[in-house]
Amino acid sequence: MCLGIPGELVEMPVDETDLALVSVAGVRRRVNVGLITEEEDLAVGDWVLIHVGFALAKIDEEEARAALEMLHGLGPAYDQEIAEFTGSSVGREGL
Repeated sequence: MCLGIPGELVEMPVDETDLALVSVAGVRRRVNVGLITEEEDLAVGDWVLIHVGFALAKIDEEEARAALEMLHGLGPAYDQEIAEFTGSSVGREGL
């Protein structure tokens, strides 16, 4: 199952790759933020909704907390999604 999961931006791209570092449940991975428009003005500390290695939308912290709470309630499906996120990467790791 593939879910959209909230992640907090911890480092913005430092080159032309659109790859930002996000934290999801304590796991840090690079995700592509190129689909989010420049008008949304992403910054470290912002929350994004991630699906298959891409940030699809900027969300507020309240929405991120609500989504995480709902995802935790899914039990095994959430655990599987976090396991897949942990084992995946987009581009270079940078860690």
